[in-house]
Amino acid sequence: MNLLKLPEKDKEDFDFEDDDLYPEEEAVIGDLRARSRKPRPEIIMGIAAVIAAVIFGVVLVMSFPYMFRDEDPETAKVQHIRQTEPKEEVILEPTIFETEPENPTIPPDPNPYNRYDFQYNRHNYLLLQNVDSSPGIDVSAHQGDIDWAAVKNSGIEFAIIRLGYRGYGSGKLVEDDYARKNLKEAKEAGLKIGAYFFSQALDIKEVDEEIQFILNMLADATLDMPIVLDWEIPAEDARTKNMDARTLTDIQLHFCGQMKKMGFQPMIYFNWHQSENLYYLSELEDYPFWLALYQDRMTYPWKVEMWQWTSSGKVPGINGNVDINVYMPY
Repeated sequence: MNLLKLPEKDKEDFDFEDDDLYPEEEAVIGDLRARSRKPRPEIIMGIAAVIAAVIFGVVLVMSFPYMFRDEDPETAKVQHIRQTEPKEEVILEPTIFETEPENPTIPPDPNPYNRYDFQYNRHNYLLLQNVDSSPGIDVSAHQGDIDWAAVKNSGIEFAIIRLGYRGYGSGKLVEDDYARKNLKEAKEAGLKIGAYFFSQALDIKEVDEEIQFILNMLADATLDMPIVLDWEIPAEDARTKNMDARTLTDIQLHFCGQMKKMGFQPMIYFNWHQSENLYYLSELEDYPFWLALYQDRMTYPWKVEMWQWTSSGKVPGINGNVDINVYMPY
């Protein structure tokens, strides 16, 4: 038997006792055993490749939001809300200031309704009791294709439709992909319609650009409901993050004044934080207010004419969540 040419796999079939070997044979067997204990190069390379692939996958996943950033501010807004909203419902109460705040924002007219004046109707939409009010939705491309006949049959009476938006990073004006379709089909289904533009305007010049965009979009449409400049800070890296109350109040005054001159009914949209920190509401009271407050009890202290009480509503004809509102004009 020639041990020098014995394949390693064949060697394992024999049980060699060291005492039975000549010195030369013992050296050969020792060498074979030593080589069998060394990891194979192809195994080492395979493990390294797997580790490298795992690291690459982790880096790719972590960088994905930055590689494909969505300029739609409402997308950023939804993500921001999901990151910051409490898991349990929190009923907000009016802020009580011991001293006058830096930006006085208290309008003269208090809210005449309390948390018990609103009740769900048989369609599960929140309405005022014994006072004329109507349920409605506001929609954008995020709702996709809508069966407007089903929406109408569910008891919804109006729709506020997004016309477009200004990119929260680029500042580019973009038409909502479903705006024209929604304006046409909601009207045909018998709903009253209004419209809004998701603004990221920083000054009057940009507001005028947005007004012209709105007018172009509404050239063939007739509104029954208000037109709204929906100005918000959708994310921490938005171009609007450093807005001050004086500038924003002037932006809304300009927008509302211009739209009213052209025969539209303007409305001002805000949440509780904005109303206390980013608006001089007492200067804006000539126009109706639209409040975003996601709870089913009215605790906001000042008069509003429309209340967006949920962003996760369910309405027949719409896949997924949708904002639901109650409109109670004076």
